[in-house]
Amino acid sequence: MSTFSDFRLDHRLEKAVQVAGYEKPTPIQKRTIPIILKGKDLIGTAQTGTGKTAAFVLPLLHSLMNRPNGHHKTRALIIAPTRELAEQTNNEIRKLSKFCNIRSVTVYGGVGMDAQERGLRKGVEVVVACPGRLIDHIERGTADLSRIEILVLDEADRMLDMGFLPSIKTILKHLPVNRQTMLFSATIPDAMSQLTYVMKQPERIDIDLKAPAKTVAHALYPCPQHLKTSLLLTLLDGPDTTSVLVFTRTRRRADRLAQQIDRKGFKVTALHSDKTQNQRQRSLDDFRRGHYDILVATDIAARGLDIADVTHVINYDVPDTADTYIHRIGRTGRAEREGDAMTLVTDEDSLVVRDIERSLGTHIERRALNQFDYTKPAPAMTSVTKRPPQQSFRPRRGGHSRAARR
Repeated sequence: MSTFSDFRLDHRLEKAVQVAGYEKPTPIQKRTIPIILKGKDLIGTAQTGTGKTAAFVLPLLHSLMNRPNGHHKTRALIIAPTRELAEQTNNEIRKLSKFCNIRSVTVYGGVGMDAQERGLRKGVEVVVACPGRLIDHIERGTADLSRIEILVLDEADRMLDMGFLPSIKTILKHLPVNRQTMLFSATIPDAMSQLTYVMKQPERIDIDLKAPAKTVAHALYPCPQHLKTSLLLTLLDGPDTTSVLVFTRTRRRADRLAQQIDRKGFKVTALHSDKTQNQRQRSLDDFRRGHYDILVATDIAARGLDIADVTHVINYDVPDTADTYIHRIGRTGRAEREGDAMTLVTDEDSLVVRDIERSLGTHIERRALNQFDYTKPAPAMTSVTKRPPQQSFRPRRGGHSRAARR
């Protein structure tokens, strides 16, 4: 299967593949598309950035187009853990169904239900949904899953981590027993058996399980905690850092760091769960279009987001686990492009670094910047002057903080 034409897909899909600029199938696509086209159940494990979404969207669309079964009835359900992944998947469906009369809709929380209800009532062949909001629609009678022929559980390990297992089991009760089921995951934990039991003799495909893309270069940058921001700004000033994803551990730090980067003249935006869905989508879209060079994010962006052409992933904060590290750096080096993964580390991070190196199966190079002053002392702690007991602090009426005015 060296070309997409080898799959013998519907000619309208082949045309969409060409327009999308897909040149040759990735390993996960080569191995899974033929199995899915045969109607078999499948468990696929693959690292992020391998073309996994197209690996199930293409054969799913082919099956719907070549097995007519009612006009605009919901026949395929894709369940995803996050709104961002649901939108990414739906964008891929729209791109590849460009020349087909197939409709799709996304269903997730954080936004109003009215638009989703109108889409469902109008009639769609494919629903891409997050579990909680889908159950809301089932209970309101606006989602009819009685004709589902194909079920895809995407990022299944992430859904287990987020506690969605009871919701998925509830959804499964509303689906026909006779269907094709596909499950995709970066890892296969023991708890996954509570999902795979509903599958019928599934084929198992593993692509570089728990291994990052080989096109990513890894490097650690040891430094004291108080110098991390200065070191980050120096790295960002490099000549090739044209599209950079910076990861922090907390939402507050993401905002603060984005402000510090902005003050240095970089075009930067932030992404985390405190922002509304519209704000998050706008930040992602503007970053993809190149309106921003730097996106500072928490781990909400580590999985599933389709952000092409990221040149660098910089871990401002070391991730909690080796698995999280793999998912974070999966945002660069995608589709066999080269990328850099840089991680700022302190002495306190040694245990996690050891786990990451074990997971990678190699020693990560330690680097130091010649032009950077690592000897600069930490700022002295400033003492806080206590107010006299008779004075009490009251916020000014109508006053706004400097941060709020921004």
